[in-house]
Amino acid sequence: MRAAAIIVMGVSGSGKSTIGALLAEALGWPFADADGFHPAANVAKMASGQPLTDEDRWPWLDAIAAHISKARQAAQPVVVACSALRRAYRDRLRAGHKDLVFLHLAGAPALIAGRQAARQGHFMPPSLMASQFATLEDPAAEADAVTVSVLASPHEVVAAALSQLIVAGAVAPTKAGP
Repeated sequence: MRAAAIIVMGVSGSGKSTIGALLAEALGWPFADADGFHPAANVAKMASGQPLTDEDRWPWLDAIAAHISKARQAAQPVVVACSALRRAYRDRLRAGHKDLVFLHLAGAPALIAGRQAARQGHFMPPSLMASQFATLEDPAAEADAVTVSVLASPHEVVAAALSQLIVAGAVAPTKAGP
């Protein structure tokens, strides 16, 4: 099954934007960062240190799903960076489509905390990291999900992701990949 979209998922600070952009470049697919789909109220809430509720997330997830549907209608596969922490959120993005693949970027809380502390100018404060890990439902048992560790460099993470996506039949081998 070739993927119409790859959702690069994980907690804040796991590298979704970086890995997603590099993966999209390697595949020659467009990239979208789900942070850009948040309404201003969500950004303000997170910036003030308040975690989002499901009610805050549903319209955001629907906007991302609409973006993926639009790309699918144009026969253009897409890579999207989106936390998609809970199974219910991933199901909302799937919206009955069987051609999505979730690439879970996994890392230990200490590693992610270090990365969050080092980044500048992001609206998601490190104080929300615990709520991110508490919300995360590991997608390992889901047939359309693959997991890669983020311990390595971004390029090594992308190479590992490409290998797994190729084995899963989600993407064809690329010149940039294995």
